[in-house]
Amino acid sequence: MHTPIETPVPALDELDVQAWRVYWAEIERRIGAVFARSEMRTRAMAYLAGLLSPAERKNSWQLAESSGDQNPYGFQHLLGRADWDPEDLRDRLRAYVTAYLHTPDAVGVIDETGFLKKGTHSAGVARQYSGTAGRIENSQIGVFLTYASHSGHTLLDRELYLPAVWTADRQRCRRAGVPDDRAFATKPALARQMLERTLTAGVVVRWITGDAIYGADRALRQWLEAQRQAYVLAVSGKESVWLQPHPRRISTLLSDLPAEGWQRISAGLGSKGPRWYDWRRVDTSAPAQGGWQRWVLIRRSITAARELTAYLAYAPATTPLADLVRVAGMRWTIEESLQTAKGEVGLDHYEVRRWTGWYRHITLAMWAQAFLAVVRAATGTDVALKKGALRRTTTSLARFKAHRGLRSA
Repeated sequence: MHTPIETPVPALDELDVQAWRVYWAEIERRIGAVFARSEMRTRAMAYLAGLLSPAERKNSWQLAESSGDQNPYGFQHLLGRADWDPEDLRDRLRAYVTAYLHTPDAVGVIDETGFLKKGTHSAGVARQYSGTAGRIENSQIGVFLTYASHSGHTLLDRELYLPAVWTADRQRCRRAGVPDDRAFATKPALARQMLERTLTAGVVVRWITGDAIYGADRALRQWLEAQRQAYVLAVSGKESVWLQPHPRRISTLLSDLPAEGWQRISAGLGSKGPRWYDWRRVDTSAPAQGGWQRWVLIRRSITAARELTAYLAYAPATTPLADLVRVAGMRWTIEESLQTAKGEVGLDHYEVRRWTGWYRHITLAMWAQAFLAVVRAATGTDVALKKGALRRTTTSLARFKAHRGLRSA
């Protein structure tokens, strides 16, 4: 079995190496039942090891080379024709992450990311807006859920977005292995699917947050409220809220805000220390429901007073403003999770075209990232933003990664 943990070297503490081996052995125990054949279990662990290796590209060819295989066929079989269920693997990931990173005030963060692709055959590929590229590109779009707490953050769930041009062409879908019952679903609808199965599985997240794509979806907000699930979701100025005596657009509300009544609160640590903004919230006219309240939360830049960002919030009526601010400031965790997953474990390095291959690679990459997140949390690694990347104190884990040639993204 190929593993990313080798025999002890002078730069590493013996106890650290033993601890990492224990964590790695736990991964094998947790995912082993997904693979009926021992050969596939070994292959899956080798694939995870390759994703954690210093290989420049984490596709099947490079991973085969790094693992000493003569060809990539074993890994290609793992991602394509082998008999195992990536949904089962995803469910086990959920249990693993929450076992180590759970805190009572954990936040679920939703967002999407683009995977630039050539050609037209990969499942879901189309010319569409990609936030990764910042423009319309030929790409796939994945919608993701991150679990974020004081103990750490990592990707928890994923769905591949299928544009309408795909779901309207069932022959094209079949050629790419898309299930026949897979209908068109918006990105917020995919987010709801992930949130629904996460909550149904018994995962407790105190808050949900996301950007304006999700905040603008009334159906998603109503569903969250029906679950008594607190949220802070960004919205654009086009959104309307009910303020006596009639609905008002967010843009109008922002233009009429009084000069007084703002509170300066940090939205969390950034590259230069606390991220200070001026904040206020406005009660909506809808009455509190069983002690729960809706607000419009507004953030104002302290250096450019006209730079305003709005959020819709729903939480117990006694919730302090500072709690809403903290949740709004947690949205960076999914951006960081996606960035580090691409930089450290090859989330976007796949060369598969079919539906199943995408889900298998992405789920294995999420396991690799979760392993790093758990080890970081367990070893007390200090993680902070610095110029869009992670800054870590020099710990045993940092020495281990340096020895292994792993990038500290």
